[in-house]
Amino acid sequence: MSVALTRCLCRVLSRQTAPSSFLLGEHHHAAQSPWFAPVRTLKTSAPLRAEPKKKKKVDPRREQMLKERMRKKLKKLEKVAPELIPIEDLITPTKCLDETRVRSAPRLSFEESEGRALLLKEWCRYKQEQHMAEVQAVELSLEAQREALEELKLESEELYQAALKPDPLLFPFTQDGPVYTPPKSKYDAPDGKYNNITKVYTQ
Repeated sequence: MSVALTRCLCRVLSRQTAPSSFLLGEHHHAAQSPWFAPVRTLKTSAPLRAEPKKKKKVDPRREQMLKERMRKKLKKLEKVAPELIPIEDLITPTKCLDETRVRSAPRLSFEESEGRALLLKEWCRYKQEQHMAEVQAVELSLEAQREALEELKLESEELYQAALKPDPLLFPFTQDGPVYTPPKSKYDAPDGKYNNITKVYTQ
């Protein structure tokens, strides 16, 4: 009922104020009409009054108890050693730990097992002799180098110093230093399509 009444009032007042100076373009004389101000202030929507939410009162004892619980949990976590991230390359898969073999190992005779043991000992003896020969050859070459450098030093000091310098052509080695522009952090290098199965461990 009140909404219909206000609408009727707006229509009547708008008809009366139609030829007013405001519609004719004279804005500074708009306040002369006694009906203009009430029309502008009429509102048909209900006023919305809201009250701010009241903060819940927190019991200081309860808050202190929560803090104590958190401190105890932190102490327990500090006592526990950090869990190490497993290295999957060094972990034997479970399917390889199955002791049930499909084929049984062949049974060797006594003569065959003795022959294999003697062959293994002979191989170890041969490798030891080879190692000792290599060590002796290195020692002889170092001794010959030292004697040659001493003789060269007696002949010419310049040639001796040149002989002590490393030869860059003996072992070719190149190394790239820092570049002028840093690498892009968000650059995704195109390395083909693949399924990323990397496991992410969180402490």
